[in-house]
Amino acid sequence: MAKDPAGITARGISRRQLLETCSTGFGGVALAALLGRPSRAAAAIEGPLLPAGAALRRTHHLATAKNVIFCFMSGGVSHVDSFDPKPRLAADNGKPMPMKVERTQFNNNGNIMASPFEFRPWGESGIPVSTMFPRIGGVVDELAIVRSMTTTVNEHAQGNYVMHTGFPFLGFPSAGAWASYGLGSENADMPGFVVLQSGKAEPPHGGVGMYSNAFLPGQHQASILKADAPEAIANIRPRGAGDAQRRRLDFVAGFDRDFLSEADRDATIEAAIHNSETAFRMQAEVPALCDISGETAATKSAYGLDSKSPGTANYGRQCLLARRLVEQGVRFVELSCLGDTGGGSANPWDQHGGLHKGHAAMAEQVDQPIAALIADLRARGMLDSTLVVWAGEFGRTPFSQGADGRDHNPYGFSVWLAGGGVKAGTIHGATDEFGYHAVENICTVYDLWATVLHLLGVDHEELTYRSGGRDYRLTDVHGHPIREIIA
Repeated sequence: MAKDPAGITARGISRRQLLETCSTGFGGVALAALLGRPSRAAAAIEGPLLPAGAALRRTHHLATAKNVIFCFMSGGVSHVDSFDPKPRLAADNGKPMPMKVERTQFNNNGNIMASPFEFRPWGESGIPVSTMFPRIGGVVDELAIVRSMTTTVNEHAQGNYVMHTGFPFLGFPSAGAWASYGLGSENADMPGFVVLQSGKAEPPHGGVGMYSNAFLPGQHQASILKADAPEAIANIRPRGAGDAQRRRLDFVAGFDRDFLSEADRDATIEAAIHNSETAFRMQAEVPALCDISGETAATKSAYGLDSKSPGTANYGRQCLLARRLVEQGVRFVELSCLGDTGGGSANPWDQHGGLHKGHAAMAEQVDQPIAALIADLRARGMLDSTLVVWAGEFGRTPFSQGADGRDHNPYGFSVWLAGGGVKAGTIHGATDEFGYHAVENICTVYDLWATVLHLLGVDHEELTYRSGGRDYRLTDVHGHPIREIIA
């Protein structure tokens, strides 16, 4: 059979000949390029091994935080009345804004409105915090305050979804679900993601979908615990006849395994089986965790459980349980504000009118418990490994709505982090002299979660899940860790 000079027969080319020929051509160039790239797999084994069931075998780098407590201030706290003082508002009180005013939620915009709260420096850092938060001011040296946060939306439900999932609508996993999926739970008897509620607390506008696992396996959806209810989770009771129940579950498990095998190990079915087993183990764990009778009277008082304000007492119980949950290895805990003010039960920080009264009432609810949580974590040696995140879905305008309210402001607002490897006693970024737009070191929600994941030892670009033919992540295709607030 005739051969050409390269040795290829008329019928084609053998695999050996193809490899020999290509090794000196473009194939060789491509191979050399691939070999020259840093290996992501190699990079991913720098950190410690993670619990069984975690999506990531190891952290990307050594983590400074093991757990997250997310204090979500639903409704939108006014940054210019809390953590971002603006003397210009007092100087120009009642005057028109000297710049373009963007459309707001209700577009009933008034003139510049001075803060009804005074600011004073706190701690060794001298960071100013308003009189609305005197207890948090007392622990300000533990905080890294970001004054230049921005978001892409101006409405509560969309803002809540963006802050929780990175997307302004249903169908995407919550930050807590991502943390649980990527890192697993350190406690096999508890879920990795827990949302605490008490009193009149209910999900913020948008509903429980913002706590969803979405397309992640079902065991990463939040478990909602009612902190002050006789049963923190409905139908989760002390085992009592545990042996008989265990035998029933083992009997059912045989059918489950057969069904799972026939279904080609469908992830949804596997998650349902996992959840049944976790629920069984939670029957002993949850009542014990929620039983705070063993806590000292001094601890309960510090958290405000003896407060005459029901809101303070209820939120204080959430904060105390959050500490107990992270002590037991729960990866991500979110706390819920109570609907005790005129802002509405789903968004109680939302004061379009009566801002002074409404914000003062909400601050009384959360100020003492959050400050006690930070101090308690520090005293127990847990703050360095526990990251506390405080944020609402957006800020509020420097000009009034009506006589004494403020509308939504997505263009610049404040959030803060404490513990877990952040640079304590620092301020990052700035808004303009009116507190309207972020102008220095502008940050996004994606940057916030990239920072949280980084402190947990995760490269936010590596924590992905393929759904519908696309790789998704908490930070979408955006975000960078805020290096300036990382210790």
